[in-house]
Amino acid sequence: MLDFTLIRSGAQSFADLVRGLSVDDLHRLTDEMVDLVLNITAAASDQDVRFEYSDPEAPADVSPTSSAPGWTLGHVVAHMTAGSEETAALSSSLARSVPTQGRARHEVPWETIRNMAQLRQRIEESRRMRHAFLNTWPDESNLELTTVVAPRFGPLNAIACFVLGLFHEDAHLEQLREVLRQALAARGA
Repeated sequence: MLDFTLIRSGAQSFADLVRGLSVDDLHRLTDEMVDLVLNITAAASDQDVRFEYSDPEAPADVSPTSSAPGWTLGHVVAHMTAGSEETAALSSSLARSVPTQGRARHEVPWETIRNMAQLRQRIEESRRMRHAFLNTWPDESNLELTTVVAPRFGPLNAIACFVLGLFHEDAHLEQLREVLRQALAARGA
């Protein structure tokens, strides 16, 4: 796993973090992240997938039907995976010398993730999709072409763009753990 601490503090750029990483490293880092998400959620039940945790910092309008200002495990996983798939898609374009503009994001409707089988399926589907995007990179990938996905990070080449998705997922790991902690406590597990 990459350590994103210096990125979060602003002491390191994405370019510095990803220097020396290869496509093989991105495949490995993808598996590490997906396996970690699967491990974090392994103790969850079908009921836990739909549990809305209490998050005082969440916006009140997370869901019009929500009674708690928080997300479900399904919502967090749908959001996390969408971000990594988006940056994987963009990185594929960059690596193939195709300039990118705008977003390339699709988030599976989180309300459709209602049980553990669906949660695991979404996580594994995302793993497959990210590996597939990496497999579109040519042997001689363009690492000079850049795009700006998030202005605060500046221009990102194909490798940095892909890693931005992992950074986003990493930022939601504690939220995922907290949703599960509260769900397990609510059912006395």
